[in-house]
Amino acid sequence: MATVLNHDIAAAPDVAADKSALKDFFVVSADGHVNEPNDVWSARVEPRFRERLPHVKVDEKGRKWFVAEGIRPSMIREAPRDLSVPVDEFIKDAGNETYRPSLDRTKGAMFQNQGGFSADRYRDMDYDGVDAEIVFPNKGLTNWQSPDPELNVAMCAAWNDWAFEAFGGHSRSFPSACVAPADIPAAVREIERSADRGFKFVMMPPLVKGASYNQSVFDPLWDALSETGLPVTFHAGTGKDPRTAGGDGGAIINYVVHAMNTVLEPTVQLCSSGVFDRFPKLKFATIEAGAGWLPYALWAMDHGHNCFAFWVSPQLKYKPSEYFRMHGHASFETDPIGIELLDRVGVDNLLWGNDYPHIEGSWPNSEKAIASWSKNLTQEQIAKIVGLNSAKLFNIPIPQKFAAAA
Repeated sequence: MATVLNHDIAAAPDVAADKSALKDFFVVSADGHVNEPNDVWSARVEPRFRERLPHVKVDEKGRKWFVAEGIRPSMIREAPRDLSVPVDEFIKDAGNETYRPSLDRTKGAMFQNQGGFSADRYRDMDYDGVDAEIVFPNKGLTNWQSPDPELNVAMCAAWNDWAFEAFGGHSRSFPSACVAPADIPAAVREIERSADRGFKFVMMPPLVKGASYNQSVFDPLWDALSETGLPVTFHAGTGKDPRTAGGDGGAIINYVVHAMNTVLEPTVQLCSSGVFDRFPKLKFATIEAGAGWLPYALWAMDHGHNCFAFWVSPQLKYKPSEYFRMHGHASFETDPIGIELLDRVGVDNLLWGNDYPHIEGSWPNSEKAIASWSKNLTQEQIAKIVGLNSAKLFNIPIPQKFAAAA
């Protein structure tokens, strides 16, 4: 029998955060990423798939391109970094929100290891004040891009095998189990296999080619998730090419419309279709898409339900917004709009994540970032958002010293 992932965080007394302002909280980043090795798929899939896997191609001008089935090639560019800026200096915008500094590796400071899996990862977590993390793919965000469900299934299974190998025995990192929903019987098998291995949750794309999650054909997936107790997460920008727009402002258009906005659709699909009446134990979370969109979305779902109730089938036991508050969650890094309208969403439904090691996240300035959006919240509210809500959703053991707050 395969060894089950070790998730006994309570048995690891050395996980205290370095950041003094966060020491009173059990801090769980609900959105971290790992930079997998280049052979994450090729070393684990059947030989017949290897020529079709995502890869890097160098053109005649020496430019590097990322090539994968189902998306257009994208040029690989290094994010600009000024290594002359000390670690403790921060870049702020007019709204006084904290962003990532450049890191001076010559001054002996901790350094970003590009999100790989090594001892440096936990040093980075300690520096940022994070006790535990929910881990999503980096290269593996393309697990669902191919129009061929069979290739998607193979890539997801290979990524899960690698994550099981890499994170097994570690008590602070909880990797996703990637599931390809276009092949429903295969998806059910992967959910059950992942639960047996000790995975805490599954990841599926917000968008499924040729289908939508409100259709009853997906009921076997919701049943398997309910029976195993695994929540499902929808990470922004997966399941489609997020680099759709070109021309002036293309990067911003892609970020807002084709990446962040993708999680709206599965949220409305699940909350307005009776899925939760049939599967009351099912839980879900949107990842890396913020929370500011939620107040309007919850209102709009209820408004649509009230206006068009005559055509709604099946008849719902609750309002769509109530289903979200009972079953849904949303993660953010720094989102003043979501926090200002917290009473319209609910403190129990928000998750915080630092998006390590991505440039749009709050790592390694999470202490200051959290202070910027939490100044009007109570200690109880902060404790829930920065860790306790994630611990509850993902069934993460809470160390004894934080148990009273939970």
